[in-house]
Amino acid sequence: MIRTLAEHWWVLLLRGLAAILFGVVAYARPGVAIAFLVLLWGAYAFIDGIFEVVAGVRSKYGALVLLGVLGIAAGVITFLWPGVTAVTLLYIIAFWAIVGGALQIAAAVRLRKEVQGEWLWILSGACMILLGMLLMRHPEAGAVSVMWLIGAFAIAWGILLVILAFRLKGHHGRLSSRTA
Repeated sequence: MIRTLAEHWWVLLLRGLAAILFGVVAYARPGVAIAFLVLLWGAYAFIDGIFEVVAGVRSKYGALVLLGVLGIAAGVITFLWPGVTAVTLLYIIAFWAIVGGALQIAAAVRLRKEVQGEWLWILSGACMILLGMLLMRHPEAGAVSVMWLIGAFAIAWGILLVILAFRLKGHHGRLSSRTA
């Protein structure tokens, strides 16, 4: 397996460079990156929905057909109203942060006699709630912030893939010289 990876080191290099490019675009033009991700998700939902309908019809399982129809509808809605999809996703993240923070605080209070430093857990739960509230109050800033976070991840991941690619290239050179 390592030989195959080493022979195709350039594939990892291209993936890494693409991730870095996406991360840079996410910082420089977050609106473009958000639109791209929303449309990519819409395409995925649509295609997945088609496969789900086919699987449901072939297996004669109505729930899969319904799930597939929902996926197709989600994909179509995404392409017709991409802005609504982006805002909806942001509100889902905000809701998750608020509920997750409240549950974290509840767990910390409940376990306060068994866990030391529960105040840190409570504080982190409060931070999650604050994040959710800020996202709901300023969704446009929240969307850009989420995009920047994804961009930072993409850049870091891309750099790691580029490093790995060059290490595999060096490994490929050592493997080639041994067989010669």
